[in-house]
Amino acid sequence: MFQILHNPRCGKSRNCLAFLENAKAEFEIRNYLQNPLSVSELQELLTKLNLKPIELVRQKETLWIENFKGKTLTDKQIIKAMADFPILIERPIVIKENKAIIGRELEKLEKFL
Repeated sequence: MFQILHNPRCGKSRNCLAFLENAKAEFEIRNYLQNPLSVSELQELLTKLNLKPIELVRQKETLWIENFKGKTLTDKQIIKAMADFPILIERPIVIKENKAIIGRELEKLEKFL
């Protein structure tokens, strides 16, 4: 079973969700803005994605620009920022067991399925 970290207000996230539905994939939806990830869940997710914390941040997000851009932050501080402000997390993310991808590109999502 897949899990999608979903923001219903995001077009890319809605497209990813529709793709999963059309593919008849079994999945559960987690609206990560209403049900944020903990620091430990983010650390586990980063391992599954094989990304550094900064690579998961939406760096063009106003909140990031106004509060964090240009500052020297440790990985731990970046993860804490994403836990405190989940809007900073890139989306959508599709998780299956020990692997995950950012599902913005449907071609990559198709290969992942």
